[in-house]
Amino acid sequence: MAERAKPKYYLVEAGVLPEVFIKVTQARELIETGEARTVADAVEQVGISRSAFYKYKDSVLPFRDMRHGSIITFHALLKDKKGVLSSLLSMFADTGANILTINQSIPTNGAALVTISATTENMTIGTDELIGAVRDLPGVIRFDALAG
Repeated sequence: MAERAKPKYYLVEAGVLPEVFIKVTQARELIETGEARTVADAVEQVGISRSAFYKYKDSVLPFRDMRHGSIITFHALLKDKKGVLSSLLSMFADTGANILTINQSIPTNGAALVTISATTENMTIGTDELIGAVRDLPGVIRFDALAG
């Protein structure tokens, strides 16, 4: 039995790609976000055939430019008071961070642990500024970046 060749990958600027590749990624996004219920709906919206979609769907993926942003996980210890988590989340929204996940423990001894993972590419301020601003919010006991 012949071994399957290891795939090779290339990073190519989108403007030089055949239009079908871009449309495949657009169709995938429509399906993943629920804007299209079926593959047939998605390919009709972007203007490609189903066969083109199926041919390239597992081979063409968008690249996240890590120079302009990344996923960072933050760890917070918050007072168990009304509005503290809400003000923290508002700070993320106001700065352009896109929250991917939020995990909160059950509060004990008047405080709750919260872990937030967010993308930072659209933030209007730097990560250090965000950390400083969140630390100044009422009810925030501790706030740090864990990974990114």
